[in-house]
Amino acid sequence: MDYVAPSQLMEEVGAAATKKAGLGIQAMLLKGFLSGALLAYATAFAFKAADGFSGGAATLIAGAVFPVGFAMIVLLGLELATGNFAVLPVGVARGKVSWEQTLRNWGWVYLGNFLGCVFTGFLIALALTEAFMQGPGPLGAKIIAVAEAKTLAYQHAGGNGWLTALVKGVLCNWMVAMGTVLALSSTASTGKIASIWLPVSTFFALALEHSIVNMFVIPTAMMLGADITVTQWLVWNQLPVTLGNIVGGAVLTGLLLHCCNPAGAPARIKPQRPGPAATEAAINPAALP
Repeated sequence: MDYVAPSQLMEEVGAAATKKAGLGIQAMLLKGFLSGALLAYATAFAFKAADGFSGGAATLIAGAVFPVGFAMIVLLGLELATGNFAVLPVGVARGKVSWEQTLRNWGWVYLGNFLGCVFTGFLIALALTEAFMQGPGPLGAKIIAVAEAKTLAYQHAGGNGWLTALVKGVLCNWMVAMGTVLALSSTASTGKIASIWLPVSTFFALALEHSIVNMFVIPTAMMLGADITVTQWLVWNQLPVTLGNIVGGAVLTGLLLHCCNPAGAPARIKPQRPGPAATEAAINPAALP
């Protein structure tokens, strides 16, 4: 059995926090870069797979496909800022990591994720337009439409739009960070993949806001000709979504699970079924030796 019980699981999360806090800048940037690239691939794949479908069918297909990127990130031991938003605070709560180390990790990994997303987005934009010599095609049009919904629609709604982006960021990373934690609930590759697929597919199918995914979608849409400015992207999406992701990951996932399974809590002992001798003794005390 490769299942890791919740109390032990949170010990594993604390150990992971210590390991992540000790990474060098180069390691964080490179692992973050690869994570951003894989999420960009997965997002484009999900959009492509759902092309031609509508309503619930498109939602189901996109949600089922997107976690391939997250699975590769977990199996390769890479660095994703949204997952680290949950892991590092557990290390802080357990006295293994400082807040300074936490912010250091978040900052460098976030930068690495951004570079990976934008680089891969540029290559995809290049491929879709034959080196910017023709239109973006159906996939490019989908990326543009999603990007405009993630920025211009929020701007049009004003303060309510900004708050909506924030709340969608909270809801998103409650699930994504849960996937990061659940990946440690199994020691087998198949168990890890199955565990993370559940919450990650839920977030994507619900069209919530993930700051790293948006680093691919919105800049790529801008490269493809979307009428979105850098200010609109940062103010109406990236900033509120990132703040929401931090709350959803750190508070509602990492710290909440830590409180449910505090450090040093005794593991529950599974009651054993009494054997024949014990049963006989209970019925007939004289049978005791």
